[in-house]
This record gives sequence, C-alpha cells and structure tokens, in this order.
Amino acid sequence: MSESLAAAIARVGSPVDVLRNAPARPTVFPVTPEFSNWRSEQLSWRTSVALLDQSHHMTDLFLSGPDALKLLSDVGVNSFANFRIDNAKQFIAVNSDGYLIGDAILFYLAEESFDLVGHPMVIDWVQYHLETGDYDATFERDGNSIVRAGDPKLYRFELQGPNALALMEKVTGAPVPPTKFFHMATFTIDGLTVRSLRHGMAGQPGFELFGPWAEGERVRSALLEAGEEFDLVLVGSKAYSSANLESAWVPSPLPAIFTGEGTAAYREWLPVARAGSLAGSLASDDITDYYVTPYDIGYGRSVAFDHDFIGRAALERHAAEAPRTKVTLVWNEEDVASAVQSLLEPGVPAKYIDFPKARYGLYQVDRVLIDGEDVGISHDVGYITNEHAFVSLASIATEHSAPGTEVHVLWGEEPNSQKPAVEPHRQIAVRATVEPAPYSAFARDNYRAS
Repeated sequence: MSESLAAAIARVGSPVDVLRNAPARPTVFPVTPEFSNWRSEQLSWRTSVALLDQSHHMTDLFLSGPDALKLLSDVGVNSFANFRIDNAKQFIAVNSDGYLIGDAILFYLAEESFDLVGHPMVIDWVQYHLETGDYDATFERDGNSIVRAGDPKLYRFELQGPNALALMEKVTGAPVPPTKFFHMATFTIDGLTVRSLRHGMAGQPGFELFGPWAEGERVRSALLEAGEEFDLVLVGSKAYSSANLESAWVPSPLPAIFTGEGTAAYREWLPVARAGSLAGSLASDDITDYYVTPYDIGYGRSVAFDHDFIGRAALERHAAEAPRTKVTLVWNEEDVASAVQSLLEPGVPAKYIDFPKARYGLYQVDRVLIDGEDVGISHDVGYITNEHAFVSLASIATEHSAPGTEVHVLWGEEPNSQKPAVEPHRQIAVRATVEPAPYSAFARDNYRAS
C-alpha cells in the first residue's frame, strides 16, 4: 500500500521538507517533445494553426448521478446557477480558509454527467469529497498516460491559431456555427461525431476536440490532411507546456491542503506520490507562506457568493482585503544571459535555466523583491518566442503591480534541495520589469475579454 501524505509528513517532520525534496517531476507531458523545434511550434499558434495532443497528460474525473452537480457546487467557488449541458467552465476550489486548492476544466456533457479535466490537485480534492460525503453520485477516473494502464478513454486535440476557424470549416465541410466562449458544439469529421469546446490557448482562437479514443486516429488524420493548405503545425510537449505563459494561466499553484478544517483526513487519504514537488527561492518553514487565494492569480471574477461552498466565509474576507495582483515579470535579458553563461565559467553556476519552460518543481515559488523586501512570489517561468522574452507569472502586492515597476526575482535554492532536478548551484538576483498579464496584447484584448 502506498504511503499517505500524512504518513510522509510524520516521517520527515514537515510538509515543506516533504515537498522540497520530493522526486516528483516538474511536469508530466508523455507526448513527443518536439515534432520540428519548439521555437517554430510556439510561433504556429500566432501565425498559422497549431495541433496539440492533450490526450495523454491530463486526468479525467467523470462524475454522474443525481447529486453530481450538488457535489461540484459544494466544493467549487463558481456559480452553477446557469450552468447547462454543452457548457464548460474553469472549476476552482479552495480550502476552508479560502486558499486555493486548484483548478480544472469542467465539461457539462449530458444530464447528470460531467467531466472534470486537468492536473490531479483539484481532481483529487473532488474525488475525496465524493468518496467521503453523502452524495448520490459515482465517478470514473482516467489518469494520464504515466499512471494509466491501457489507452485513454477519450482523445483530446487542440486546434489554435488564426487559421483554426478556416481549418475547421474545411474538415467539417460546413460553416462553423457561432459558439460562445467556453460553450460546446458538435461536428462531423470524416463521418465521426466530434464534440468541441470553443476557447483559446495562448490567447488565440481555437477548438478543443474530443471523442472516443478508438476514433481519435481517424480524426487526427483528417485534420492533418485538411490542414496542409493552412500551414498546420504539430506541436510537441516542450512548446505546449509553455503556452500558458502567453495566456497568463498559472498551471500549478501549491494546493492549500496542509492546513484548514478537514484537510487532516484528506492528507491521510492522499498518496504522497500525488502530492507533487516544491521548488524555488522561497524557503519558509511555514507552508501557508506558499499559499495563494483565487484573487492572487486572477480568478476573482470566477468567484460567486450565490451558494454555500467550502471556504465561502473565508473567501469573502479575502475579497474584502487588498489582494495581490497577477502580473507578468519580464526578466532582464543580460541577467538571464549571465545565468546561462555561468555554466561555462569556473565555480558554482547559477541554477540551470531550461528553455522554453524553466520551472524545476511542480510548484515553483520564487521570491520577488524590491529593495531587498519581499513583495510577492513568482510562479511559472519560461521563454516566449512570439514576444522574444523570458518571463514569469507572479502574484505581487497590488501597490507594486503597475507596469514598468522594477523588481528582482531571486532564482535558485539556498540551501539546495535534494530533488532530482536540482544540481549544485548558487542563488542569483535577476532584474525584472512588471508588465500586464497576459503579456501578449492579443491575448489581453481577445482571450481575457471573453
């Protein structure tokens, strides 16, 4: 039987020590890293059309039954008052103290039938409450291709870019009906029924197509054939993992499962192998210093106090306070180049900076400083070819969030942790400039406006 998170904490002594030295990898993308090269693949969703395979790296939690929607409403901060079949939403959950557990995409598939798709953090939380609560509902869990035995239940393909609409009209042989953002439609591709979610990734227009796994190869082949005239580009895991930097989605904030009412039993239930790993220059012994609220990472407009849910009272207090603001930090090119150059010089180098995605733990938490004082935390970090910029997404004190504000990001760990992704290195302070999130003007004007 696998060790629980609670047992691991008891054995090691603290949740911070468990996570900082955990072997969990920064990301799990069991698909081809590059079909051509990640730079050209990043360019494709801005200049033509990108095809990304989402079938393997995410977890699906299929929920069904009379109380399935009640469960989601009890756990989620979102409003479900107007949630209908063929709608989707970014489902968000917090703990009893109003700190973020995580987020995932929730699909309303049919009467009393839902699919919650994303990283395991919030999916585990929902599954736990279903198993331990009094709900007339059932679930089927389909893990990613690292943990799953056999094929996925569904294929899931992403089409993104300025040519996505034209490609869809060619491959379906019909005009694409007007579909609101985060609403679903049904199409026919090569004689097969395909469901589609209308949304954007990296701020670009696009479609998320899904259906039974056995039909996926026919759909993919049809897309490739039709896509030739639209400069369709296959995108691998390297480029795909960096797309969130353009849309300003923070993929994996540390889940607030270590404090708060009801979390002790949850830590007994959760295997430590699913707890993830913590990286970065923030080195506090207080695990709550790593928490964020939905307001800290731009989820405030998804919070709805029109129903009772776990953490509602605490979240109302967070809403009334002056929250941190999500921003993009554009790292100084000379400091980034200097960090890379340190690998070619004698002595202990700076922490290795990988491209295009540089985070080295599932939860990346780096200190953001002004004049040596902490003003926030930096999350996901990497390179955007379309902007010729190395950036991170950050949550910083609102009074320091104006574009153009100069800050420093402390990069690297002190002391170095024992994670496999960490080599002997020294910390460095990287200059950075506060800019809007999303950083891409196209994403700000189109994706966020939706």
